[in-house]
Amino acid sequence: MRCPFPGMDPYLEHPSLWPDVHNRLIAAIADVLVPQVAPRYYVALERRAYLLSPDDVVFVGRPDIALVPTDGSKWQSIPVAVAEGSAIYAVEVPMADEVDENYLEIREVKTGKLVTILELLSPTNKLHEEGRCQYTEKRATVLRSRTSLVEIDLLRAGEPMTVVGPDVRSDYRVLISPGWRRPHAQMYAFSLRDPIPEFPIPLLPKEDPPTLPLNDVIHDLYTRARFDLRIDYAQQPIPPLTEDAIQWARPLLDAMIGAP
Repeated sequence: MRCPFPGMDPYLEHPSLWPDVHNRLIAAIADVLVPQVAPRYYVALERRAYLLSPDDVVFVGRPDIALVPTDGSKWQSIPVAVAEGSAIYAVEVPMADEVDENYLEIREVKTGKLVTILELLSPTNKLHEEGRCQYTEKRATVLRSRTSLVEIDLLRAGEPMTVVGPDVRSDYRVLISPGWRRPHAQMYAFSLRDPIPEFPIPLLPKEDPPTLPLNDVIHDLYTRARFDLRIDYAQQPIPPLTEDAIQWARPLLDAMIGAP
């Protein structure tokens, strides 16, 4: 089954589905880049960890690794018994859960030098306050270096990451910041209605950059992973579409719902 949208499928942004999409897409991007940059460079799948509270883990789409009430209540609001005299109670202490996220590094084979970092934003580092703070600090460190940054934002929710320039509002965006051109960078802005544009992956200065056909990568992944089996196109996506977007998408969704 093929993706019904010309570019990004907004239903893939659902918090319970996005962690799987994120990890599979990062690996698929690496598979596309490796033959383009070898043998001078290699692409490494790296991981960072965020420590989040149980409620935060649910917020970023990892409810399977947190023990939380199913009735919508929070553990902090459990009624407290009033003891008469001394007593001993069985209690629990709040525990942070570790949420891992993958990103890509492109390194020079001969020297091991870090050349480019490719980030795919997630609810953890875009929407969650503490996660965003941690990510922006690491982002700032990269931007102070000579390492190139590619930052892919396929999430409509939340404020875009900070750039200096026109106040462009778009559903999705890709930032390309070659390390040797800072502060100059390029931002590809596109909407739900557009195919995701191809964009270059900067390496070292004066080298022809490989290109990433992200639209093809994510559509091929959609088909291979059978994401259609996990999506109810009869419902609104999360976050929901605007009324104008709903009207535009209705023929696409009707065709998808009616497909065998």
